[in-house]
Formats: sequence, C-alpha cells, structure tokens
Amino acid sequence: MKSRNLIIGGALSALFVAAALISFAWTPFDVTQMNIPAKLQTPNSTHWLGTDHFGRDIFSMIMVGARTSIAVALVAVGIGMGVGVPLGLAAAARQGSLLDEVIMRGNDLVFAFPSLVIAILITAVFGPGAVNAIIAIGIFNIPVFARLTRGAALPLWQREFIMAARVAGKGASRISLEHILPNVTNLLIVQVTIQFSLGILAEAGLSYVGLGAQPPLPSWGRMLADAQTMVSFAPHLALIPGGAIILTVLGLNLMGDGLRDLLDPRIRVERT
Repeated sequence: MKSRNLIIGGALSALFVAAALISFAWTPFDVTQMNIPAKLQTPNSTHWLGTDHFGRDIFSMIMVGARTSIAVALVAVGIGMGVGVPLGLAAAARQGSLLDEVIMRGNDLVFAFPSLVIAILITAVFGPGAVNAIIAIGIFNIPVFARLTRGAALPLWQREFIMAARVAGKGASRISLEHILPNVTNLLIVQVTIQFSLGILAEAGLSYVGLGAQPPLPSWGRMLADAQTMVSFAPHLALIPGGAIILTVLGLNLMGDGLRDLLDPRIRVERT
C-alpha cells in the first residue's frame, strides 16, 4: 500500500470494472432506446452525462461500453498469454534449436502486421464484429508474451538451481513449469496490465473504423466516431468516451507501474 501509483491505478481500474459489472444488472436507461426529442442534451439531472444524437443516455452507454472494452481486452490478452507463454518457455528450453528459430521467426512475422491490419484481413473474410476484434488483438499479443517469456527465461537456464534440477533427472518441460515459470510470473503480471491497456486502445481503434463491436452494442471507439462530426456544437459526445478511454488506460498503466515496483525486489532495494 506504499505505492501511490498502485493505489491510484487500482482505484481507476476498479471504477470501470465496477461500472462494467453493474451494467449487466442495471443501467439508468436502455442503451438501445432512442429518444429523438431528447437528443444532444448536455449533462443534467436526468441524463447525468447528457444524450447523443439519437437521444440515448451517454452514461448508460459508457457503462455498457466499459463492459465491451474490458471483455474484448481481457479475452484477447488471455489468448496472447495462453499461447505466447508456452511458446516462450519452449523456445528458451530449446535455445538455438530449430524449434527456437521457428518460434522466433514466426513472432517476427506477426509483428510485421499491426493489429489493425490483422483485423482488416480477418474482417475481409469473416466480417466485422467483437469476436474478430478479439482474434486480431489476441494474435498480436502472442509474440509479445512469447518474447518476454523467452527473454526472461534464458538467463535462468544458466542458474545453479536449474542445473541441480537437471542432475535430479527432471526434463526440460518439467523444469520449465516447476522452476522457470514461477520465476517469470512477476514480469508476466506487469505485462498483462500493459497489454490490457493496449487492448482497450486497440478495441477502441478498431471500433472507431467500424471493425470492432457492431451496433446496437455500445463501444467507446464507435461513440468517438459518431461524435466526430458534432464536436463543434456537442463536444461532450467526444470528450466523455475519450475521457473514459484515457482514464482507463492511465489507471492500468499506473497499476502496472505500481506492481512492477512492488514485485521487483531490485527496485524495492534501490528505493529503500
């Protein structure tokens, strides 16, 4: 609790997670309900954050949009971590082998295509949607976790406790799971928070260009896209979803920085 970054970041992240969870059971208004006479209202006692050009309640849309962004980022990061970590462990265990070379060159190939390009390729075949956005972001996360895991695992394979495990007759797979993975978990936890924030940005970007969540499901990115022609006379339509994205990403980055300080013993020693 001594880390201000962790406290502030955790509070901001918890706020939007709570909004997303509450939206499953309650929102002030139905996000699919249009009320044209009430369109483009500024924040007031009835509509706390105002209404959009269809008269929909922005506060309700922000709540459901948080659910969309968090769900897409969470599943995408889960895909990246679930595939990338085993690949990184396997590459480190077989350093210099054909398997290591294939995994690393495959990572380079994926890195050559940003998530937006991957999304365009996927939607060209299967059509736009939240599921395809998840697949695109998840594929882009795989080499991130694979490289991080391999880079952190390689020095460990030269340590004495790994040599002792080899002498005890343990195989490479067992050593990777029992000794290597626990020693790189701290780095992975921090990277998860970073990739989670990037996943929210990627989802917003894909929705902005029409490749993410589709109507009537609200999305922060599509709310920004809808507001771009009305900024001059209804700036709140862009400021509110933009602020939600900024605060969520800021909270996750601060939390990741705080977790790094908390989990890295070298940083704790330097600061004491």
